[in-house]
Amino acid sequence: MATRYHAEHVGSLLRPPYLLRARDAFEAGTLTMEELREAEDRAITELIDVQKQAGVEVFTDGEARRESWRAGLMESLSGLVPVPRTMRWYRNGEELSAEETLTDGVAVTTRVSRKQDLTGTEAAFMAGHAPGQFKITMISASMGGMVWDAERSAGAYPTPGGLIEDLAQLQIEEIEALVSNHGVRWVQLDSLTYNQVIDTANSGSTRAAFGPEQALDMAISTDSKIVSAVKRAHPDVTVGMHICRGNYRSSWLAQGSYEPVAERLFNEVPVDRFLLEYDTERAGGFEPLRFVPSRPAGPTVVLGLVTTKTGLEDVDTLRRRIDEAASYVPLENLAISPQCGFASGSLGNLITADDQRRKLDLVVSTASQVWG
Repeated sequence: MATRYHAEHVGSLLRPPYLLRARDAFEAGTLTMEELREAEDRAITELIDVQKQAGVEVFTDGEARRESWRAGLMESLSGLVPVPRTMRWYRNGEELSAEETLTDGVAVTTRVSRKQDLTGTEAAFMAGHAPGQFKITMISASMGGMVWDAERSAGAYPTPGGLIEDLAQLQIEEIEALVSNHGVRWVQLDSLTYNQVIDTANSGSTRAAFGPEQALDMAISTDSKIVSAVKRAHPDVTVGMHICRGNYRSSWLAQGSYEPVAERLFNEVPVDRFLLEYDTERAGGFEPLRFVPSRPAGPTVVLGLVTTKTGLEDVDTLRRRIDEAASYVPLENLAISPQCGFASGSLGNLITADDQRRKLDLVVSTASQVWG
């Protein structure tokens, strides 16, 4: 579908240092929740201004109230306990050392429920402060397998499928509340389960609960169920889906083409916008986009051509890549964005706030040159 929004960013933005200090103080018990909220509100107001100055038209709160993009599973649910996890992250062709690798994880031990309305808090603030359209991002329930553990979870959920069904229902209810109570008109699901099919060699990095074929079936059915429920109830709400290859401190955890998932993903999950990582050769070529429906109501493909991990791209190169993608998807159905957020975790990627601003400027200016 032709879109008026040809420039977008995925969601998270670098947290100001004072916010990181405030969160540390809160965890240490020397700062109250009210004081932390004040720091978060200040940071979000500043991040909104950064987006406005860059010319962004779809705003986020930079995910500044979250410890990480996984907050929907890690911070918002009851029924989970901390567990160590092993993940393989890569930067500059080398695996990160154990000291630099995330080891925080959670596992389900009882039936899940929501213990805090994090996205509701985010939406209420954005509704009163965003100068235009805003979106709420959330980890897709289809990624519930990452918190299922055969030893710890079986008493509550004998199989990961049962857990994911409960998470999907909770997510449908969460989105309904965002729309009905806070006037949210744009939501985005971050769904990385597809990496277990795209890159089977690295699927263990996300604590795979399924083999590749099962993972694809579960991801497609769950994401389709959530999106379809939203669109049935609220046809005018924009639903996007973001897929990347991992993003932590400028490193990555998976690689591979969209080819193994493209036909089913693009035709069975009825989102309005697919935000797809395409900043390096790790994501393969644009050929899988041939499966994107060409009908008038087909989705917008947001090309994640600008990396949030390293230096600045050249606008002419970006324009050439957009032209290449237009061989498979009509130009009017394309848009441009960074490949992922700038701070999927609170520490953020290894770039500066000035780098971030220049990249947002580049996304907007490139879109202006291509689409006017």
